[in-house]
Amino acid sequence: MRNFLTPIVYCGYINNKYMKKLIAGLISGLVVMTVSAGEIDASKLPPASDKKDVTFEKDIKPIFEKSCFKCHGPDSPKPKGKLKLDTVASIIKGGENAPDVVPGKSEKSPLVAAISHVGDEDDFMPPPKNKAGIKPLTKEEVGLVRAWIDQGAK
Repeated sequence: MRNFLTPIVYCGYINNKYMKKLIAGLISGLVVMTVSAGEIDASKLPPASDKKDVTFEKDIKPIFEKSCFKCHGPDSPKPKGKLKLDTVASIIKGGENAPDVVPGKSEKSPLVAAISHVGDEDDFMPPPKNKAGIKPLTKEEVGLVRAWIDQGAK
């Protein structure tokens, strides 16, 4: 019976080619996990807005419609990173790197780092050189998203 170790252990010796690939894969996986689990430098984030009673429908959804829905909206059959931003439930669920939003803690929410263009450039949203020419969110818009998350992301 073959299993995942069969190519590595073949005829009683360790096959270097497969072992190198396995070790390289494990190391790169650990690096990705370490980087994605890294802390967000909150000092580089725009401050949260002082606005009270921020709601998704009234305040946040229009920002996401303008800047995010092309890739993360309700009409995206395969949203980028499996993240949809059209409902509170889908935002809280998150995408393939879930959770993207930590209700009550905007400084720990990867979505805030991404829309603030803080941290890993590969995670910036919208991407700096996107084909649609979508501009980054303003500091005020990011501040509003932060306030919404800090107020519970409801």
